[in-house]
Amino acid sequence: MKKVYLQTFGCQMNEADSEEMMLTLAAKGCTQTQKLEEADIVLVNTCTIREHAEHKAISYLGRLAKWKAKKEGRKIIFTGCAAQRLGQKIKKKFPHTDIVNGAKNIDNFSSVIEKADLFEDQNTQPLSAPANSPIALVNIMRGCSCKCSYCIVPYVRGEAYSLDPKNILSQVKVALESGAKEIVLLGQTVNAYNYKGFSFSKLLREICSFDKLLRLRYLSPHPMFINEEFLQTLKDCPKIARHIHLPIQSGSTRILADMKRNYTREELLAKLKALREIGIEISTDIIVGYPKETEEDFKDTLTLCQEAQFSAAYCFKFSPRKGTPAALFKELDQKIVEKRLDILLNEIKQSSKDAYARQIATKQQVLFETPTNGRTSNNFWVRTKEKYPVGAVVDLQIKESKDTILLA
Repeated sequence: MKKVYLQTFGCQMNEADSEEMMLTLAAKGCTQTQKLEEADIVLVNTCTIREHAEHKAISYLGRLAKWKAKKEGRKIIFTGCAAQRLGQKIKKKFPHTDIVNGAKNIDNFSSVIEKADLFEDQNTQPLSAPANSPIALVNIMRGCSCKCSYCIVPYVRGEAYSLDPKNILSQVKVALESGAKEIVLLGQTVNAYNYKGFSFSKLLREICSFDKLLRLRYLSPHPMFINEEFLQTLKDCPKIARHIHLPIQSGSTRILADMKRNYTREELLAKLKALREIGIEISTDIIVGYPKETEEDFKDTLTLCQEAQFSAAYCFKFSPRKGTPAALFKELDQKIVEKRLDILLNEIKQSSKDAYARQIATKQQVLFETPTNGRTSNNFWVRTKEKYPVGAVVDLQIKESKDTILLA
């Protein structure tokens, strides 16, 4: 029986892809190991959305040459977004790599490993979800068709397509029966999901009908696809988490147009207001220093954040990715970008502090992900002195907040 060591770089979509590929390998008789030296196969799943993430994966692959040389028969599988972008250049530069499988081909992973003849016994076993996991990641679509000017994802993951809801619902059912209490639906623009007229909102309602489901989340939605049907679904279905991670990227209409985000500042503010009125906490992603961003554009982003009062935000300096339209533009002076980033981070730090303070003296339903740490429906971390089983669901009174942790 071969042992597989799994190394994933990137977002939760990459983690979900890794789980799917690991299930395929398990069906071939493999088991997963947490110790690299025990492994017969290393599966490296990669990210390329930022240059730093790609470099980390490439550096890791280079270091695996020594691991492979120590024992005959060891294999390396290099997959994901960086594998898609770099293709067979990987094998030329790192000849110790056995399989290169890009993100666009993850659905065909089983065929790829069969053709590579990694296994003597090709008999497969039924796939099943990991047991006793309180949270299950479920991909509902692949690729992205938005083609934002700064983003490499559509080029490495391909055009968007939605997966069959029957298969999604079956996967959700298996996960819940295996002990999961929270389902996280994944897609590059997850709320753009539409399978032959079967909408994202329809899918949310179907999943919420499962009795064993405690909570339903989704990553990452796009502001363009926030519509009345979706807002009504949030109102009607309390199992849907009272939190949304909604990447806005900028608060300037001019920059949003250049980014090809397909919404204006005014439209964005209206949607944020509608979400808050339902009781949804909002976190976001913001790019600072996008080419052509003026002080006025940055001010628009800053004032939007002040109005939105985000509970958290991932703020990034613009990172040009070769092959995207924005990579052709002249970059801003990095001293200016650093200054703007510092100002924005301080603003977000204060709004996050305020959001956590608002939870004090409230009663929250907490799903424990470790014996002393769990999350609320509105995505705040709670820490307790008392220990609970992983997967336990407990109603707790929030006593105080400390940095980005609530204490109960």
